[in-house]
Amino acid sequence: MPYVESSIIINGDPDEIYELAKDMESYPQFMKDVVSVDVIKRENNQTITAWVTDIDGRKLAWKERDTFNQQKKKIHYEQIEGDLKKFTGEWRFVKEAKKTKVTLTVDFEFGIPMLAPILNPILKKKVEANSKSMLEAMKDKMEKGEIAVS
Repeated sequence: MPYVESSIIINGDPDEIYELAKDMESYPQFMKDVVSVDVIKRENNQTITAWVTDIDGRKLAWKERDTFNQQKKKIHYEQIEGDLKKFTGEWRFVKEAKKTKVTLTVDFEFGIPMLAPILNPILKKKVEANSKSMLEAMKDKMEKGEIAVS
């Protein structure tokens, strides 16, 4: 099962960056690979969201449960329905001086054991590139002062 962990340092307050990350519905506005994110259900510290992404011309769709921990500045997500057998991970936001280290983890499984040795390395590279792209987009939005968090 491939695991990807990507981090970036962003000039900004962890609370503001955490709030931006929580506003998943806005991702398509500034993340090039995210086509849509719709909140299906919202209650307490959880949401159910429906995602569509476009990775190199291939659409991936899934629904996930997002659990928000405001105090620890973490967002855990887990696919509950979708194209992959397993898709889970978390966002972490850690204050470092006047900056914030944002880490995105992705643990996934394609679901076809016979093809795993061939597909997993390819998918891992795609997930790494996509994760870095998401983090760079978040950094760009924060550091340009374009935050309009709902």
